[in-house]
Amino acid sequence: MSDDRLVLGDPAAPVTITEYGDLECPYCRSAEPVLRTLVEESGGGVRLVWRHFPLFQLHPHALIAALAAEAAAERGLFWQMQRALFAQQDRLTEPDLRAAAARLGVDPEAAAGPGAQRFADRVEADYVGGLGLGIRGTPTLLVQGERYRGPVELPALREAVALAAAAR
Repeated sequence: MSDDRLVLGDPAAPVTITEYGDLECPYCRSAEPVLRTLVEESGGGVRLVWRHFPLFQLHPHALIAALAAEAAAERGLFWQMQRALFAQQDRLTEPDLRAAAARLGVDPEAAAGPGAQRFADRVEADYVGGLGLGIRGTPTLLVQGERYRGPVELPALREAVALAAAAR
């Protein structure tokens, strides 16, 4: 879990929330503004690390969406692409992903099709790592490496963060 390339918030924040997510998952889409608010209001106390966990059996476009997000990440635009793809979850075909990439200034040919395959190892590493932790669904959250089982709501997450910070 040392590869923290997809981090929202202060990389040195004392509390880390790791999200195993799927860009085609409606529950991940619902969690996004909650987690973003948690990081933003923490004043540098919380960072969010994203791990790809495409549920390709349920979501036929999740894997190619993850590849497109990695293409954006290469340009420092992962979180913008994540938000864009959540906003268009019903439109995640390769042409849709190319168009989303182009709107962000990312090379459309790197975001979909053969050009995106160079990011497959990153997505696979996240997925395999999640399987190794027993993760089966999305979103799955870890707070300081411990599985969070509460609701993805600000009050409950604030409490989990406070407990994790106090335990440091």
